[in-house]
Amino acid sequence: MSVPVLWSERTWEEIPGDLGGAAQAALLPVGATEQHGPHLGCGMDFVLADAVCREVSARTSVPMLPTLPYGCSLGHSRRWPGTIALDPILMTDLVRQVGEQAYHSGVRRLFLVNAHVTNAAPLRCALELLRAAHDDLMVALVNTATVSERVRAAHFADAEDWHANRAETALMQALAPALVREDCIAAADDPDRTGGLVFAHPVNRTSRNGVTGSPSQANAAEGAELFAWMVEDLAALVRRGLTETPPLPHSYDGPAVAPQGA
Repeated sequence: MSVPVLWSERTWEEIPGDLGGAAQAALLPVGATEQHGPHLGCGMDFVLADAVCREVSARTSVPMLPTLPYGCSLGHSRRWPGTIALDPILMTDLVRQVGEQAYHSGVRRLFLVNAHVTNAAPLRCALELLRAAHDDLMVALVNTATVSERVRAAHFADAEDWHANRAETALMQALAPALVREDCIAAADDPDRTGGLVFAHPVNRTSRNGVTGSPSQANAAEGAELFAWMVEDLAALVRRGLTETPPLPHSYDGPAVAPQGA
């Protein structure tokens, strides 16, 4: 049985060989610590990011960097206890610095694997900064909930602006039942109120209990199937990335050379 290649467990003598056997690639799981309604533990997002990346590392032999447990969760407000949020500027710089240090350890293909929706903007900014700083570093941003169409459909089945919903509840029932309060699920449903809105409102103004969706519809078997899809589809994407090269060889710093005869 294959086991994940965990950066934190490898020595400085072993890491170069690990990277050499994986096209100089590494996975960086990114989650969040935030309220997830009355029925899910606050670590849901980073638990999921960690679990998905462990399985993908085991299947691909790509080293997995330690999971980031905090994210950009400002939109959850302070209405409910439990959310520990980073502001987007700090998060951008944190991930940039992690990527910078990984680069100096030999990483040339970095997969940012994000399990919290509103991490996407600061992670994209970190991607921009890293690839501008290092011409030979390729960075991919992958959101676990939209890694493929079948995974996306499952997440969006009960709400467009979902949170702590059927999919997330089912995933934790399958992967981390200690995070689930089964006796609170039946009364946790709360509808999506964001349809047709112009502004992006914080969760305190769109949800009564921190939930958007129908966790009462969840079950562990559905969660196990969804997790299997997420791992399979992310592993396939990572494998493709291990052989990808840029479409053109041009340097980021130029200079551009006019074609002959132009």
